[in-house]
Amino acid sequence: MGHRAKRIAIVGGGIGGMTAAAALYQRGFEVTVYERAASLGEVGFGLQLGPNAVKVARTIGIFDELKRFAVQPSAMVSLKWDTAELRYRNSWDRMQRRFGAPYMMAHRPDLHDALIAKVPANAIHLNKTCASITNSKDGATATFADGTQIEADAIVGADGIHSVVRKALFGESIARFTNQICWRAMVPMEDAPSQVGPAGAVALKTTDYIGWIGPTGHVICYPVRGGKYMNIFAGRVSEQWADESWSILSSVDEMLQAYAGWNDALLGMFRKIKSCYRWGIYDREPLETWVNGRIGLVGDAAHPMMPTLAQGAAQSMEDGLAIARILADHKDDLASGLKAYDRERQPRGRKVQLQAREQFNNNRKPVAPPPISTDWIYGYDADTGETKIAD
Repeated sequence: MGHRAKRIAIVGGGIGGMTAAAALYQRGFEVTVYERAASLGEVGFGLQLGPNAVKVARTIGIFDELKRFAVQPSAMVSLKWDTAELRYRNSWDRMQRRFGAPYMMAHRPDLHDALIAKVPANAIHLNKTCASITNSKDGATATFADGTQIEADAIVGADGIHSVVRKALFGESIARFTNQICWRAMVPMEDAPSQVGPAGAVALKTTDYIGWIGPTGHVICYPVRGGKYMNIFAGRVSEQWADESWSILSSVDEMLQAYAGWNDALLGMFRKIKSCYRWGIYDREPLETWVNGRIGLVGDAAHPMMPTLAQGAAQSMEDGLAIARILADHKDDLASGLKAYDRERQPRGRKVQLQAREQFNNNRKPVAPPPISTDWIYGYDADTGETKIAD
């Protein structure tokens, strides 16, 4: 007698939700995604994919697309904020050999589109704002703002830092403003400086990952969209953040004002920006558990983190693949499968969250301690749950 496929509903169609949907679908689950937005668009800026995230992309079958639109950095270049003198240049060519996958940088919508293509189009439902969620005897139920209700054998909450699912499961918790705001923007690669520093002594390649480090913040620049654009993340320490929303359209003038006195070559690139967004950086205290009955959390709903280690998207992708792998091993008992997912993933998510916070605090010290090792992050493979690092 054939068993019907177990039905998993996913609340939220971002990077984490779509990774989970693709991985669950590939393992024979009936998947539906409920996204509150009217269209499946991601805010169009860059994200970094450590080797741990690239391994997820490979398992899900989007590595070939990734190679087309993402860029592998040749080196990490660190520059002084005012003089643009070279602090150090570290080659990144050892990533593949050491961790079994390269480090890549991508435009967020390109990655999102590649994931969406792995999920049946009729499984994705838009304009669905989750209003409430509850466990039932044999599964879980979600009710949406338009009055519709769905039942599933299990529900995955992938609805971001302001997660309705998390609040329903674990109550209200306060998002912690981290005293950092940032601007995100992009410029065509030809508008990025190629020579900086005294008398242009430092030559920059279009494949370099460049960090400008200053007393009040840092600016990170890296290529996306096959190297056609330079993505800009400009972080700044600030005690004030007035807006509830964590992203608002900003002005280039406001951005230039925030970096007054920084290097001319950097400010020259800023002046070429057409539009930029300002974000407040928030995280939360780690949750003790991400699971309640037949409902589990992935991504920022489970572990919103500071961008210091560039692991937000990567950890969401790890969660999405891991929850699918573990539930596939527990198809006859999804509640115990979710518990097994929680046991495996919560300690890791918590550790990355806290290390991102610690690294941010270290970066602000007058004499910054050496960076904390990320080998344990990059060596991990969410398809096996194992960490391997080659010497």
